[in-house]
Amino acid sequence: MTVSLVKGQKVDLTKGNSGLQKVIVGLGWDPVQTETRGIFGMKKKAADIDCDASALLLNASGKLSQSKNTVCFHNLVSPCRSVRHSGDNLTGEGEGDDEQIQIELSKVPEDVSKILMVVNIYQCEARGQDFGMIRSAYIRVLNPASNQELIRFNLTENYAGKTALIVGEIYRHNGEWKFNAIGEGTHAAHINQLAALYS
Repeated sequence: MTVSLVKGQKVDLTKGNSGLQKVIVGLGWDPVQTETRGIFGMKKKAADIDCDASALLLNASGKLSQSKNTVCFHNLVSPCRSVRHSGDNLTGEGEGDDEQIQIELSKVPEDVSKILMVVNIYQCEARGQDFGMIRSAYIRVLNPASNQELIRFNLTENYAGKTALIVGEIYRHNGEWKFNAIGEGTHAAHINQLAALYS
């Protein structure tokens, strides 16, 4: 049974799911529909927006212990090989998750206290795009062994003017793994700029 979260809510992932070794974090979004006037009247067209999901592996101080602990479209696997990115989805169109990040909880090194999930818009400055042009954004966590959706957090705020989203985090607490629904918008034109905030 899926647990639906609201912003700021935290939930235990492993306590109620004994033996949970791996999770898949799915992130999804849709471009807003824009209206254009043609010779046959109004048409609706989805904006051409390329969103990129990434994971930042942070230590107990909330910092990246090394730059390669940023798992994203140009670095698909963490050095410890516990976090893997599914690869870049260029459009955000269609049903289901747009991008996924697989986490092997038992292999996450002890010096990693949290895994932060973020989303950026590729070339947002050059294209004049922000997250006000995105709708139906969500993050969910699945158990790949059973394909069961454990939690879902729908981002319902208006993120107009924001060029990056800090969506949520999976973190250690008293030997268990928990999830925190963050849902904060911020400004970072590229994942490297966002990662620099945690260096």
